[in-house]
Amino acid sequence: MSEPGNLEGKAALVTGASSGLGRATAIALARVGADVALAARSKEELEGVKEEVSELGRRALALPVDLASEAQTEETVGRTVETFGRVDILVNAAGTDAPGLVEQLSVEGWDRTLDVNLRAPFLLSKAAFPHMREAGGGIIVNISSVAGKKGWANASAYCASKFGLTGFTEALADEGKQHGIRAIVLYPGAMATNWGAFSPEEREMGESNEAPPPTRALPPERVADLIAWVAASPQEFVLTEGIVLPIEEGLP
Repeated sequence: MSEPGNLEGKAALVTGASSGLGRATAIALARVGADVALAARSKEELEGVKEEVSELGRRALALPVDLASEAQTEETVGRTVETFGRVDILVNAAGTDAPGLVEQLSVEGWDRTLDVNLRAPFLLSKAAFPHMREAGGGIIVNISSVAGKKGWANASAYCASKFGLTGFTEALADEGKQHGIRAIVLYPGAMATNWGAFSPEEREMGESNEAPPPTRALPPERVADLIAWVAASPQEFVLTEGIVLPIEEGLP
C-alpha cells in the first residue's frame, strides 16, 4: 500500500477514539494532516489521545458521548462542525458486544450491542451527511468485523449488528454517490487490543472480539493506516468494502 495522501484542511470525527482502533485511526489521520474530533465514553482517556493528536501539530477536540443517544450524537457532529468548520471524514470505529447463546442473551445486551454497533453509525451518518453534501463530498468509514461475513455461536447480537452495518453502508453509498459522499465498510480480523479487559459498556474502543494469539492478531495501527489511505484517496476512488486479515488468517 502506498503512502496516504494529504488531508490538510480536512476534519475527521472518529468514534471509539479513546483507545484501540479508534485511537490508532485518530493518530493516523492526524499524521496526514487532518484535524480530529475524538468521540467515546471515557473523557479521561480522550484527553490523553487529544494530547497525542496535538503533538502532531493538528487540532483535536475531545467529545465524551453516549453513542446510543440521538441528542448526544447530533451534538457531537454539531460541535465538530462548530470547531473545525466542516466534517469531511466520519469513522465509526466504536464497538461493543454481548456474548452468550441466544437463549441466554438478555434483551438489554442485544439492544446495547445494536445501539453502539448499528444505531450509532446511522445517527452519526444522518447528522454528518448534510454537512458533507453542502461541502461537495466526504467519506464515511464503518468498521465491521469478519463477524459481519459469517455468524457463529455465542455472538448473535454482535454478528447481527455487523451484518446490518453492511446493508446500511451499501445503502448509504448509493445515496451519497450523487453528492460525492463515499461510504465504505471494512471487515478486520481479530486485533491486538485490550477488548477482553472491559465490560460491554466500556468496550467502545475498536474491534476485537477476544484476545487472539499474538501471531494472528492485527495491530490496530495497520487497519488505521488503511483507513487514512482510503480517506485521503481521490473522490473518484470508489471502494465499498474491504476485508483486512493477517496473512495466515481466514474467515472463522
